[in-house]
Amino acid sequence: MSEQHKKNEKNFLIQGSILAIAGVITKLIGAFYRIPLLNIIGTEGNGYYSVAFSIYSVALMLTSYSLPLAVSKLVSARVAIGEYKNANKIFRGAMTFALLAGGIVSLLVFFGADFIATTIMHLDMSAYALRVLAPCILIVALLGVLRGFFQGMGSMIPTAISQVIEQIINAVVSIAGAYLLFNAGRAVGKTRGDKSFGPAYAAAGGTLGTVLGALSALIFVGFIFLAYHKVFKKKMKHDHSRKRESYKTVYKVLFVTIAPVILSATVYNISDFVDTALFNNVMAAQGFSKKEYASLLGIFQGQYSTMINVPLSISSALAASLVPSLVATVQTGNRKQVHNKINTVSRFNMLIAIPCAVGFITLAKPILNLLYFTQDNTTAARMLQMGALSVVFFCLSTVTNSVLQGLDDMMTPVKNAAISLVIHIVTLFLMLVVLKWNIYAVVLSKIIFSGAICILNAKALRDRIGYVQEKKKTFLIPTLASLIMGVIAIVIHLIFELFAGPYIATIIALLAAVAAYGVSIVALGGITEEELLGMPKGAALVTICRRLHLIRGEYK
Repeated sequence: MSEQHKKNEKNFLIQGSILAIAGVITKLIGAFYRIPLLNIIGTEGNGYYSVAFSIYSVALMLTSYSLPLAVSKLVSARVAIGEYKNANKIFRGAMTFALLAGGIVSLLVFFGADFIATTIMHLDMSAYALRVLAPCILIVALLGVLRGFFQGMGSMIPTAISQVIEQIINAVVSIAGAYLLFNAGRAVGKTRGDKSFGPAYAAAGGTLGTVLGALSALIFVGFIFLAYHKVFKKKMKHDHSRKRESYKTVYKVLFVTIAPVILSATVYNISDFVDTALFNNVMAAQGFSKKEYASLLGIFQGQYSTMINVPLSISSALAASLVPSLVATVQTGNRKQVHNKINTVSRFNMLIAIPCAVGFITLAKPILNLLYFTQDNTTAARMLQMGALSVVFFCLSTVTNSVLQGLDDMMTPVKNAAISLVIHIVTLFLMLVVLKWNIYAVVLSKIIFSGAICILNAKALRDRIGYVQEKKKTFLIPTLASLIMGVIAIVIHLIFELFAGPYIATIIALLAAVAAYGVSIVALGGITEEELLGMPKGAALVTICRRLHLIRGEYK
């Protein structure tokens, strides 16, 4: 491998790591600001908020979800061979697509909010939040093109910084907006004799943060683009390539690139929309009031999903950082190295996912009471305990999806997700209609959905490259260490709750759980000395482990 190739690969991995770190930061901010938001808007308000977001997510999939990837891929391909004028045409064509698609869908959602909320989702009060979100569809479409342009030029920094800015503004404005509009909604509710106006207005206030956050990111990236455009113009002047693509060709290439990504994203993400629509319609048919099933949905999205998404955000970042490295390794043709990379990322994913799942099972109610102190968390805790296993399956499926894409197999993950989605919808319908498990049906069907993807992806990897996941260090040792951790956490919590109160007991139990898991995983051989050294502060960790006699020998 040449020095230039090594340098390019290293730079690519650094840029990927920057984006992965920003992804973790933004998702953690997103998870934690939902805690005070739910404490303000309540479970009913969060139900309206969640319904609006499920519709908004589908709109984004159709207009902008695929744009950063498509623009990045097409721009980078042309820049690599010095075709800056063609790269500029791709950018301009994508901006036109974003304006048309984003603008049209924004108008449809804005003016059709009442019909969508009432007829399709059976929650008319969610129309307020949906109408506030509508302009954001256009904003995110334009933002996606600009982010994709810079990624195509080889820089992830504008995307990473704008993501952090977006999420910070989102968090602050969402909380402030929810608080202010909740009071306004209560005043309206008193005059109209309907208490649901308070939560509905609060949900709309919460979505205002999403709009202003995206707008702030768009303004930031727009300024960066204007500053960089002079440099890009100079590069276009020095473009002496003979090939000139017509806009007809550009739009055709954009469509061919965008369509598979939209299909893939739709299959992966439409399950939340389907779950919400099916759940609301069945619950309405079974005689539940709108307030009752809005509250159940609010608990699911506000408490359950927020907790589940914390380990999933870390898994997504690990998976994202795997793809560039895996692609480079695949090009060498060394199957053993490919297997080693997949195995390493899968193992580290399970080292996080399995203890999180066990932690949710053992300390669900105390953790939720600590975070959502204004809510009755009994139902949420039961949901978290029942659905904890989905953390393991979703984390593993995230990695296997990325692996298959890294192997340039884009359609197999889509096909597997589509099959799993059909299984998921059938089981959800049976659980809701026949067994009448209401919101718990949604939780359990998610386990079936993620588990099915894991099984199908594992088979695809075995058939394609002969890869079979190692079991002992990936699953067995982390599970045993997590069980030890769980027992210690329960005992510590019971002891400290007697004289320190439930909140202090939960904090101490969580700290004890982290320490117990760390000691157990090293003592059982789940992490080697070499792997410890590769971690941040690895030398210090090795020294501590030696002093505790968890690993043998002297560290020098």
